[in-house]
Amino acid sequence: MNGFMVFTRKEAREILRTWRVWVLPGILLLFALTGPVLARFTPEIVGAVAGNQLGGLKLPTPTYLDAYTQWIKNLSQVAQFALIIIYGGIVSAETKSGTAVLVLTKPVSRTAFVIAKTAVHSVFLAVLVVVGTLLTWGITAAVFGKAPGSALWSSALVWLVFGVLFIALMTLLSVLIGSAAGAAGAGLGAYALVSMAAIWTPLARTHLRLSPRSPPRSQPARTQPCCGRC
Repeated sequence: MNGFMVFTRKEAREILRTWRVWVLPGILLLFALTGPVLARFTPEIVGAVAGNQLGGLKLPTPTYLDAYTQWIKNLSQVAQFALIIIYGGIVSAETKSGTAVLVLTKPVSRTAFVIAKTAVHSVFLAVLVVVGTLLTWGITAAVFGKAPGSALWSSALVWLVFGVLFIALMTLLSVLIGSAAGAAGAGLGAYALVSMAAIWTPLARTHLRLSPRSPPRSQPARTQPCCGRC
C-alpha cells in the first residue's frame, strides 16, 4: 500500500495536535482514578445520603471485584458512546475540510489512507486501555489491600477487541456517510443491536447448543469382589 507509513505519521501527529488527545484519555483517566475509590466507599456514601431511609438495610461489603466491575462497566457504556461519537467524523471531517482531497491527489493509495487511520487509532485506544487498566489495578490494590489481575486484564482486553472493532466500523461508516452526526447515529444503532443480540434469549440458546460440551466424567472402575483365595 503506497503511502501507508506517511499516513501513519500524519495520523499520529494529528492525534497530538487535536482535541482527541484530551477527550477520550480524560474520560478513561477519570474513571480509572475514581472507580476503585467510589467502589470502596459506596456503602458509606449511600448511608450518608440516604440516612434512615434504608430502614436498617445493610449494603454488602465491597471487594476488589466491585472496582473491576466499575471499570469494565464504564468502558462498555460511557467510553463506548464517547468512542462512537468522537470517531463519527474520522474520514468525513477531512473530506469536508478538503484535507483528504489534497492528500489523495498525490500518488498514494486510498486504501492506505483508510487503513492507516484505523491502525493508528486502534493503537491509540490500546495504549489508553492499558494505562487505564494499570491505574485501576494499582489503585484497587492500594484501596482494598489485594487485587488479583487476571479477571481485570482478561475483561479489559475483551473490551479492547470490541473497541477496535467499532473503530473499524466507524471508519467504514464515516466513508459511506458524509455527515459525522449520521455516522455516529449509525454507530450507536449498531451498538444497540449488538447489545440486544447479547441478551436475546433464542440467540443465547443457540450459542449454548453450539458450544462444545465438556466430556462426561469417567466412572471409577468397579472392583470385583474377592474370591477368598488371595
